Amino acid sequence: MKIGALFAAVTMVSACSMSIIPQGAAQNLPPQQAPQPEGEWVAGDLPDVAAPQPTYKNGAPAMFRPVDPAQLVKIGDDPTRATGSGVALGPDIASLDLGQAKASAALQSFRTSCSSLVRREDNSGLTQGADWQLSCDAAQGWQDQDAPRFFASYFEAVQIGDGKAFATGYFEPQIFGSRVKNEKYQVPVYRRPDNLIDVDLGLFSEALKDKRIRGKVDGTKLVPFEDRAQIDDGALAGQGLEIAWAQDYIDLFFLQIQGSGRLALPGGGIMRIGYAGQNGQDYTGIGKLMRERGLLADGKTNMQGIVEWLRAHPQEGMQIMRENKSYVFFRELTGPGPLGAMGHPVVARTSVAADRMFVPLGAPVFLDMAHDIADGLWVAQDTGGAIKGANRFDTFWGAGEQAAQIAGGMSSNGQALLFLPKGTVSRLVSARQNPDQ
Repeated sequence: MKIGALFAAVTMVSACSMSIIPQGAAQNLPPQQAPQPEGEWVAGDLPDVAAPQPTYKNGAPAMFRPVDPAQLVKIGDDPTRATGSGVALGPDIASLDLGQAKASAALQSFRTSCSSLVRREDNSGLTQGADWQLSCDAAQGWQDQDAPRFFASYFEAVQIGDGKAFATGYFEPQIFGSRVKNEKYQVPVYRRPDNLIDVDLGLFSEALKDKRIRGKVDGTKLVPFEDRAQIDDGALAGQGLEIAWAQDYIDLFFLQIQGSGRLALPGGGIMRIGYAGQNGQDYTGIGKLMRERGLLADGKTNMQGIVEWLRAHPQEGMQIMRENKSYVFFRELTGPGPLGAMGHPVVARTSVAADRMFVPLGAPVFLDMAHDIADGLWVAQDTGGAIKGANRFDTFWGAGEQAAQIAGGMSSNGQALLFLPKGTVSRLVSARQNPDQ
């Protein structure tokens, strides 16, 4: 399976599984992978059927009517987070078509997220950890088959800003790799260097709250870490950072964009690798660069066309890939995975990446998209370099050819609602009216 056949849209180049600064694939797949009940994907057999083809609403009525933006309540004047974008109480959750299967899967993922949700700081400003305790306690013993009633009982639907959503898709790619370097496997897969440092600028200035940088120490100065070109040219060679070796540079490049994936080993085994850090350099989508420069012919502006061009023009292609200065480091994963930004496994067709400044990580998200296959209840368990702003989401579809086809074709507009603990909106409104209390 060629990499281009797995991608139907250039919007696939969105870095997920990355709680990174800046936040921010598969070729020659072995036999297809089948989903396991717990959301884990392993090598196995699938019936020889075509991947599900998404349908579009084509003007059909939406599942709910968005709230008039004039009714939004803004808490503070910071437009970079949900409270500054405005919030409004949405429709009664009981009136929404959650779907038994989708709601059940969402309840399971919400239950998994609870251990972190009740403890972590909510960068969006919408909630505090304690707000989730009641629903998390109830989730532990709630029957999955009664999941729709759980969400209607403990949550209220909340619109952020105008609620207009845009969703893309991502998946877990698989490429050929080896634990040892040889003539066939020459491209290093690096672990995170020990001298790569994260800096939370908010610790030094309130004006820099939620701003972070990444670099390394040089004498008494913090300086930028090496970029992609410098690393490709050997800046990290000889330091014992290699955890594996890939067969193909382009394959690894797109696996880095995804943030996690699998290496199909020569002996038939699988080595799963997950995001361990990023060099702090800006992420640049090469598809946009290539379109702007007129390198892609008509009908070749999708990912298949991008990869075909890169392989047909190896020297120029390498230079273009080096213009994406961002470089991702990996670690081997031995448990369930892939892992999202919360540190929990993301689950196919249930986990979604979001901007933590607008969505509390761990919160349920309800999507009503033109791309029908993305409709329904998801759980925000991941972040991504291209996933920025209110109501911007990246849906996770698992591993294998079908997942890649669906994810690659996912580029859809629609409406979104957050499910937040009951009473959240009234508390926020009260806080705005009584700022000193």
